[in-house]
Amino acid sequence: MSMEFVINIAERAVMTTLFIAGPLLIIALVVGLVISIFQATTQIQEQTLAFIPKIIAVLVGLVIFGPWMLSQILSYTENIFLNLYKFVG
Repeated sequence: MSMEFVINIAERAVMTTLFIAGPLLIIALVVGLVISIFQATTQIQEQTLAFIPKIIAVLVGLVIFGPWMLSQILSYTENIFLNLYKFVG
């Protein structure tokens, strides 16, 4: 197993992780920003107000993006196993 091969797999792992986590993080960021603007304009400083909408938004995003995320993970895993099979076999 060459150093280039290992670096390529690690690079793909990081990119796959960013692609999978990205949509949910963006959803949480947008909802948090909207809640912060709402709190600033109404001067409601309740700390728990931001958590419930974020959790709900991330769960909805998980339902929407879940199949795509699963297909990305499965594609990456299949690629790893195929490369290991080529290396061993």
